[in-house]
Amino acid sequence: MNIKKLLFIGISILIIGIAIVGSMFYYHLQVWRYKGANTQFLVRSGEAFSRINYRLYKKGLISSATIFYRYAKYTSLLNKFKAGRYLIKHNSSMADVADILLKGKSIIYKVTIPEGKNLYEIAKILAREKVTSSTEFIRLAKDSEFAKKFNINAATLEGYLYPDSYYFGKDVNAKRVIETMIRTFWRKVQPLDFTQSKLSFHEVIILASIVEKETGAAHERPLIAGVFANRLKKKMRLQSDPTTIYGIYENFNGNLRKKHLQKKTPYNTYRINGLPIGPISNPGVSSIKAVLNPAEHKAIYFVSKNNGTHVFTSTYREHLKAVRKYQKSRRYRSGRSWRNLKKKRVN
Repeated sequence: MNIKKLLFIGISILIIGIAIVGSMFYYHLQVWRYKGANTQFLVRSGEAFSRINYRLYKKGLISSATIFYRYAKYTSLLNKFKAGRYLIKHNSSMADVADILLKGKSIIYKVTIPEGKNLYEIAKILAREKVTSSTEFIRLAKDSEFAKKFNINAATLEGYLYPDSYYFGKDVNAKRVIETMIRTFWRKVQPLDFTQSKLSFHEVIILASIVEKETGAAHERPLIAGVFANRLKKKMRLQSDPTTIYGIYENFNGNLRKKHLQKKTPYNTYRINGLPIGPISNPGVSSIKAVLNPAEHKAIYFVSKNNGTHVFTSTYREHLKAVRKYQKSRRYRSGRSWRNLKKKRVN
């Protein structure tokens, strides 16, 4: 056999081999189809391609881990898949799967954080909705060094985790969730003028967090802010139950007792003068505005009317009268919500 024939045979074998390999790649990438039901696939933050590839194959979302790797390497996709949760549809090809993980929109869900929730309650909501780990969220939210990254010089991020409706995927990194909430906080407060208050920026947020916990009725917030402003001027203790509860929150069973009011913590405003050491909740912008523009009046007391609103008084005698009427009278102790109030207020 001469050299020309050997060369011809060699080239023929090479062409046939390339054709076979090309056909195999084409089959796996374009002809083969995922036959399962529509399913969600999570790409975790920082996850290596090898792990993603392995899980796709184990779930039957691709037909060959080897070919998927070769395809990703050839097209420079090894480090380009985005973290998120994606929908892999029935009848998707391997090329479709790669395209979804590269260009697809991550599945997101609406999560609402109500005004006045503290960091522990927010962590519970996020964990319940499977957004992020409550343990990791709390750890980061209580990390003072982490707080400094957001120009917040405080022991925790309490007060700065802005309450709003957010759109997150599932199993999101807690750091990313917190960053989103802090960015929202700064955007919301940016238009406000904090120079009009004698309180520091952080003190405004502390007091706003107390106002937020004291009432759910928006029209009362400036009134309650005014009461606390009057007390601070007179150097009276704030004597706010929500601050006391926050100081023992991780061990609190929901029943506030006399022993709790007597326990000295940096948050118990029955035992300490002035403001607590930090915020006790995460206030909305209306409570912050109320602290910046408190109502001017002489009241230094307020008592719940058990319907979500309060009666405000300027003397201790009037205060005791209000306590007898609204706290010791069976008629007024039946719980009602401020949300159900008619235009004509219940007295």
